[in-house]
Formats: sequence, C-alpha cells, structure tokens
Amino acid sequence: MEGNQSVATLIDSTTCKIQQLQKAFAELESHRALTLNLKWKQLEEHFHGLEKSLKRRFNELEDQEKEFEMKTMEAQQLLEKREAAVVAKEQDSLRRLQEKRDAAVFAIVNALGKHDKLSSSGHAVVASENRAGVPIMEEKPPDAMAAESNLEDVKGSSENENVELKSYPQLIKLCEDMDSEGLHKFISDNRKNLAAMREEIPQALKAAMDPARFVLDSLEDFYRIEIPNLDGKKDANLLGLRRTCIMLMECLSILLTNPDLGPVSEVSDDVKEIAKAIAEEWKPKLDALDIDASNGNSLEAHAFLQLLATFGIASDFDQEEISRLIPMVSRRRQTADLCRSLGLSEKMAGVIEILINSGRQIDAVNLAFAFELTEQFSPVPLLKSYLKEARKASSPLKPGNASPTAQNEVNERELTALKAVIKCIEDHKLEEEYPLDPLQKRVVQLEKAKADKKRATEAAKPQPKRPRANGVGYGPRATNVAADKTFYARVTDRYPQYIYDRPYVYPVPTDNHGPSLLGSATYNLSPSHGNYFGNGYQYQAPYLH
Repeated sequence: MEGNQSVATLIDSTTCKIQQLQKAFAELESHRALTLNLKWKQLEEHFHGLEKSLKRRFNELEDQEKEFEMKTMEAQQLLEKREAAVVAKEQDSLRRLQEKRDAAVFAIVNALGKHDKLSSSGHAVVASENRAGVPIMEEKPPDAMAAESNLEDVKGSSENENVELKSYPQLIKLCEDMDSEGLHKFISDNRKNLAAMREEIPQALKAAMDPARFVLDSLEDFYRIEIPNLDGKKDANLLGLRRTCIMLMECLSILLTNPDLGPVSEVSDDVKEIAKAIAEEWKPKLDALDIDASNGNSLEAHAFLQLLATFGIASDFDQEEISRLIPMVSRRRQTADLCRSLGLSEKMAGVIEILINSGRQIDAVNLAFAFELTEQFSPVPLLKSYLKEARKASSPLKPGNASPTAQNEVNERELTALKAVIKCIEDHKLEEEYPLDPLQKRVVQLEKAKADKKRATEAAKPQPKRPRANGVGYGPRATNVAADKTFYARVTDRYPQYIYDRPYVYPVPTDNHGPSLLGSATYNLSPSHGNYFGNGYQYQAPYLH
C-alpha cells in the first residue's frame, strides 16, 4: 500500500511538473535563434494524455490488487474451514476407535471372568496339561478361586487394559518344537476359527528358537506335486497349504515390526540367504501361472512377493520385474500394504494403467484410493467404463436367436458386474458422485428375471412316472431319457451362485494373461478384453489370511 501511495503522489505532481516545463519552454522561445516547429499547446496536450493514461492504468492495477486480496482471503477462509473439518473428523474417528477398543476389552474381560468363575459344589475344576499334553483335572478351593478372580480383575483394569487371550496354547508348543508340519496340520484342523488363531500366531512364533528359520521351513511343500480334481479344479488341500504359508509369513512380519510384541531377534544373514535361494527357485515358476494370475488372485505370486517383503530381500531383485507381478495379486486384500513394504509406491501409477487397459477398473479404483491417486485416476469414470464394457459384452445376442441358457449367462454377467460396482461405490463412499438408485433398480430387475426363468425351468422339467396302484408295473417305457437328461441342465449348473458380500469380486478378463510377465522388458498384459465376461469363472472365497 505504501508503494501505491508513492505512485499516486507522483501522478498528482504531474500538473506541477507540466507548469514548470511551460515556463522553461517560454524562456527557451525568448532566447531562440531559430523558429521551432513545436508549439506549447502540442506539448501540453501530449503530457496531459500521458497523465490520463497513467492514472487509468494505476486505477486498473488498484482494482486488480483489491480483487486479488479478496480472493486470497476467501481461499484462506475456505482452507481454515477444511482444516477444521479434517480435525473434527480425525477426533471423531479417534473417539469411535477408542469406544470400540473399550467395548472389545470389556467383552474379553467379562468372558474371562465368566470362564474363570465356573465352579461346582463350592469347588472349581481347572484343566491343565501334563508334559505329554494330556489334560489333567484338578480341584481348587473357593478361597483360591476368589484370589485368582481378584487377580484377574486387577489385571483387567490395568492402565493399558491389555488382555492376553490364549485360546490355542498348542500353538506355542508347536513353535517351541519347531514342528512346521504339525503347525500346518493344526491350522488346517482349526480353520473354522482362523481369525482368532491368526491373532495368536505372531506371539506364538516368539517361542520358536529361530522364528524366521521356522517360517522358512514351513514353506517346504508350497510347490509340491499338484493333483487336479476330476472337474479340473485345483487340489483344495494344496490351496489351503499355500494360504497357510502366506499367513505365516505375514504373522512373522507382524512379529518383526510390531514393538508391542516384545523384543525379537532380526532375520540373520544366513536365513536371508536361504530365503533368497527359495525366491530364486520360485521365480521361474511364475511364468506358467494359471487363470488366477490374470484375475489378480494368484497365490503363487502373492507368496513370492510376501517372501521378499517378510525377509527383507526385495533389494536383491529388479524392482521393474517385481512391479510387473502386482497385477497378478491386485484383488488380494494385502496388496496395498505389500506394495508399500516392497517400496513400490512410486510405481503404482503404472500398475493402475495396466489394470485399466486389462479391463479391471475396479482393481484400479481400489489401488487408486489406497495410494491417493484418485486425482490422476478419477474413480467414477472408471466404474462407468467398467459397466459399459460389461453391458457391451453382455449384449451381442439378438433377442430372437438367443437360447434361454445363453440369455441367462448374459444376465448373470451383467448382474455380477453391477453388484461389484455397487460394492466399490459403498466401500469408497462415492454415493454423491455416482448415485446407487439406478444401479440397484437394475439389479432388482435382473434378479426378478432370473427368479422367473428359474421357476419356468423347474416347471418345464419332466416329472417321473409313478408306479401303478396295484404294484404290477409301470407305464410305457420312455425311449428318450438320455436326450432329456442332456437337454435339461441342472439348475445349480445353469444358475451359478455369485459372490457379492466378499471384497473385490467381479468378472475380469481371462484371455489377457501374458505369456511371461517376469521375462519381458515392458508390461505385456494385452489391453483387449476379449470375451472375458463369458467365462463363467467363480472366484474362490477370499480367505481370512
């Protein structure tokens, strides 16, 4: 503002300067020896014109400065409002998180209290184990039980309210013995309670003499000889074993990185060398992966990447080659954390581009949110593009030429795509940008059509002939039984169940799996989508580990 005042003062003094110039010009004319072509009137008009031009420009600059100051003030106020909103949301999230934590601790303490206070006829029967692992029942008097109950209450109300729940003490015994085969069998036998068991495995691994070496030993049968079932599906036991291997590596990572679990020795150089040798052995096998790789659900690729992250050997492998494996695991829930552990955050934009070009826009949206790349990859256009491609692939049939079975498959593909998009919108709170009402109406319409066709198919099935009342015999023998059996498909085959309430389940291409992702110089997943919506592929349930 001081600069503006000085400029205004100079402009105001212009008149005074012109008068002084007029006097000097008159004096010059009185002493002239030659006739001057210029008249004072011309000079005066010229300088007055310059003065007006300067004043007009100065006023314009002042107006622009005021407008700029106004915009700056508005932007600062908006920024302060947004900052206040973020702080409020953060405080609310912390409050809700604390409430959930308090509720969980309270529930655990109550459960332990009820379990410990079980008594019969004034005495409590407590189970323990002898050295052979056989349960022994021993009685304790009420006074001892009361003392133990009080001790538990004191522990439960400690400052940090830390409650250590040990539902599976066998885990510690197996880890102490470094019994990897027994650990695999125990986890397989208790798979129904996998979520609770997973919470205890990191703590149990501390009991092992060398946790890292113990986990490496558990990977021995990861690539054992696979025997497909009669229907062409993979051996369920082998899939379970591979999931367990991945879970054990994840639990080891938690043990190594979580200080709350207590001090633990780091992975030794010898163990890292063994892990590197295993990784070198697994790496060539990734070139011959099956359809799961193109669907972003490859256990083999996930295990390889988790091996590099858990044992800290990613630096021994080429980052470009590692990043090419990410599309093969893009649907797995651990993908984002895995990429951060491997130091691939800066390469995620290229990975997302590959997913988009491969017709896997929902995977791309999930990763864009995970790595805060939504400005570069706008979610709503990607989801609309995914639905458009799904409908395009679902409408090549002419209404008059489409068989009932083919039409059912078309509707099923569109229905699965719609539900996947709805799930993604709900997960990332995009309802304001992409309203759900039209999508949900279409889902209701397709489900109603599906139910109507199912009832019609059931009604059209031939009913078996009943025996005569006198029990002598049956009616005329049918000669076209075989034809009927082949024509009337089973309902469960023609109407496969879709998976909607599980994360990131939707149709993806099956014919764009590149020949060799590790040996190529660039990404070589084909951008063509082919007829992937017609593969009828049903993804296995995402396991809890």
